[in-house]
Amino acid sequence: MSNRTNHLPEDLYAYLLRISREEHPALRGLREATASLPDANMQIGPEQGRLLALLVELIGARRALEVGTFTGYSALAVALALPEDGRLVACDVSEEWTSVGRRFWAEAGVEGRIELRLAPAEETLRKLLDEGARDSFDFAFIDADKPNYGVYFELVLELVRPGGLIAVDNVLWEGKVSDPAVNDAETAAIRALNAALRDDARVSTSVVPIGDGLTLALKR
Repeated sequence: MSNRTNHLPEDLYAYLLRISREEHPALRGLREATASLPDANMQIGPEQGRLLALLVELIGARRALEVGTFTGYSALAVALALPEDGRLVACDVSEEWTSVGRRFWAEAGVEGRIELRLAPAEETLRKLLDEGARDSFDFAFIDADKPNYGVYFELVLELVRPGGLIAVDNVLWEGKVSDPAVNDAETAAIRALNAALRDDARVSTSVVPIGDGLTLALKR
């Protein structure tokens, strides 16, 4: 987990932010509001939010899906990049955390683009499939509980259309995935998904060393 690209020295990271496009005021406000929370490191950094937004713009996404919303920074970044009639389905289980972001979604004028579903993500994803949403999403971001990453990816892959893009966060997991002495459930799950995606013929992939590691998977 990391709220900034964690392998860059402070001076270089500060420079990266200086040369990056300025954050939307609502994004900056939400990031600052989240900083005081005990789990603030669960929020993605501004440079990663900008990348997600650019990816949404690049593929012309209109329907997006998020698995794990926390206080809503990534949801806001994606929603701002969607067209006015675009929609993001955001999956989370915490009313407390997501309530932090709702006023900033409203401040940015995109609350109507975000459909927040508060329920276990697997349940929500299966319900979307039951509702006929297979192959209907253009973009998806997975950043929820790590032991279920494999389950989430398989369900999201069904929901995203061919040519759609899936972004999976925390795939470098603060370096723990490369340490054979670390075998907790979270690390093992990320390690297993990383290995599976390397040879998965259903997707084209690239691992981007931004934040805590981000895998981009294009559905074939």
